[in-house]
Amino acid sequence: MKNFYYILLLFFLISILLKAYAYEGKQENLGREGPLPSGPYKLGYKELERALKTEKKGKFKKAKIKFEKALDFFLEANAEDPANPDILNYLGLCSAKLGFNDNAEIYYLLGLELNEQHNSIKYNLGIFYKNQNRISDTKEILNSLKNCGCEEYEALKIQIN
Repeated sequence: MKNFYYILLLFFLISILLKAYAYEGKQENLGREGPLPSGPYKLGYKELERALKTEKKGKFKKAKIKFEKALDFFLEANAEDPANPDILNYLGLCSAKLGFNDNAEIYYLLGLELNEQHNSIKYNLGIFYKNQNRISDTKEILNSLKNCGCEEYEALKIQIN
């Protein structure tokens, strides 16, 4: 448990340093017409959607490349906004899909520390635990979703059975 807190502290310190060395201010339009390009969060989300669709088609090598791109975008988004549970959820999902299991669990747990009622993180963590054959942890997550009246509870219940 001590190691988890050391990793958590290290993660936040790195996030703060990355944010400090990133752009000191938001870039201006620089004479371009129209809206500014999409930020890393939106780009990561789009790439993640593409990766999941590609994975469903059975094209695992192409999906892996897309998950890696999405992970890079979400890492950049996390540097800009390190306390965002949605970003941590997607970092966990991309990490799990790429086989970075330790990182995935850390991202999910960090997201839950920030928002312990985040049902998507709970669902993804439950699926992660199921894939790791940690059935008791999966059932614990399912129980935490029991009274939410949400689709994540039903979906996780189906995945377990």
